[in-house]
Amino acid sequence: MFDIGMPELMVIFVVALLVIGPDKLPELAKTLGKGLAELKKSFQDVKDSVEEEFKETTSDIREAVTDVKKQIESEVRDTTATLQEVKTQVETESEDIHKTFESTAKDIEDQVEQESEQTGKTSDDEVKKQS
Repeated sequence: MFDIGMPELMVIFVVALLVIGPDKLPELAKTLGKGLAELKKSFQDVKDSVEEEFKETTSDIREAVTDVKKQIESEVRDTTATLQEVKTQVETESEDIHKTFESTAKDIEDQVEQESEQTGKTSDDEVKKQS
């Protein structure tokens, strides 16, 4: 953390022994140890709290994504069903139109044939009258 080796720790210990004195040094070390333990515990609590919030947030996000995914899948199914219905209707209408065209074409052919026969009879009648 601070990159302090054994020689540096010895110098700090000797200076603390000289400044504080041998009577109060154990008490100071004990207080310093408790303070560092409380600081470590506080950092762990903050870390745990952040991790819990992160898990809750990611859980909420996952739920939202799952809900959106389900909604999209539902919409796709509905759209597919609607498109299938439209396709069926278009095919049915197309068949009806085709049948109508065929019927109309047959009717026209029949009328043309009838007119041809009438025209042919009229021509034969005229030829007979002239003879």
